[in-house]
Amino acid sequence: MGELMQIFHMNKGEGEASYAKNCTIQRQIISLGKTVMEKAVYDAVKNSLPKSMGIADLGCSSGPNTLMAISEIIDDVRDTCHEIGLPLPELRVALNDLPGNDFNYVFMSLPDFNHNLNNNKGIPSDRCFISAMPGSFYGRLFPINSLHFVHSSSSLHWLSQVPVGLDHNSGKHLNKGKIYISKTSPECVVKAYLRQFEKDMFVFLRSRAAEVVPGGTMVLSFMGRASPLASAEVGTHQWELLAHALMAMAKEEVVEEEKIDSFNTPYYAASAEEVRNVIEEEGSFVMNYIEGLEIGWDGGSVESHHDFEVSSKAQNVTQIIRAVVEPIMESHFGSQVMDDLFRRYTQLLQHYFSKTIAKHVNLVISLTRKF
Repeated sequence: MGELMQIFHMNKGEGEASYAKNCTIQRQIISLGKTVMEKAVYDAVKNSLPKSMGIADLGCSSGPNTLMAISEIIDDVRDTCHEIGLPLPELRVALNDLPGNDFNYVFMSLPDFNHNLNNNKGIPSDRCFISAMPGSFYGRLFPINSLHFVHSSSSLHWLSQVPVGLDHNSGKHLNKGKIYISKTSPECVVKAYLRQFEKDMFVFLRSRAAEVVPGGTMVLSFMGRASPLASAEVGTHQWELLAHALMAMAKEEVVEEEKIDSFNTPYYAASAEEVRNVIEEEGSFVMNYIEGLEIGWDGGSVESHHDFEVSSKAQNVTQIIRAVVEPIMESHFGSQVMDDLFRRYTQLLQHYFSKTIAKHVNLVISLTRKF
């Protein structure tokens, strides 16, 4: 985990390839879970009636989405308190991500955010205290019984590490020519990914079980899949196309094929059943809701597409993917090949979008800490 913590972060700053400029799909995912979040916040407040309310956003990243989620949570707390006749509690808001996250970008946004709270939402500055908590959410982050509501969006599909036996130091290349689960991947690769997801998710839940008060709630949303097959196209194909681009580069000796064989993405798109099984095994939370919601690769609708949109859509999706995966790809393959890689990726996307309505499945889950 130590090595991954150092290199795993979204593209920083405000440039064209930055996460801040290319996070539309993550913004849409937050919006998709809005109704679920309203209900969960209502339950958290009503169950605890807190005078000081602990709120955490895990995997907050940087850019406009970070404070968008917190703003909606604060709105929900205020509306709930108004509905049930409770004074607005003191709000202790913690923004969490790995130490390499661009927290400076977030901090620079806080004066405007606080001004908006005071002037547009009617929430005094002495009622809301925002802090950062750098570290992995696959482990303890907060004191016992200190949180009432936990939010995490577009984060839990990232594993704490490359699955055991598949990392580049293992000496064995079990997933040749691929960088994630593929239809050609051996069953041992699929099982290694599932084991790592189950282990990580269990640790995540057990850690939050200590930190969340009885009756406290969590809303989690992350990439998943609808099919029982881990190799299903929806959930894997964005990685499959990256592997195709890399293998084309290997044939031209731009990158070494061994480099591709030794790289496996620390990511897993789980099924609802796999998530449910871990929640039941860990045992600290009641699952109130779980649903897989479809979303286009660019954050738009999956119901229609037009040929004239294919080129611009491919460019847009390339920027979205690049903003997320470039740091970890760059650490393995080198910065000098990134422009070439993503140019080829755009071409593959154009072909794919011309014949397919590309979609992700995003799992939205609501949990309550057992009393």
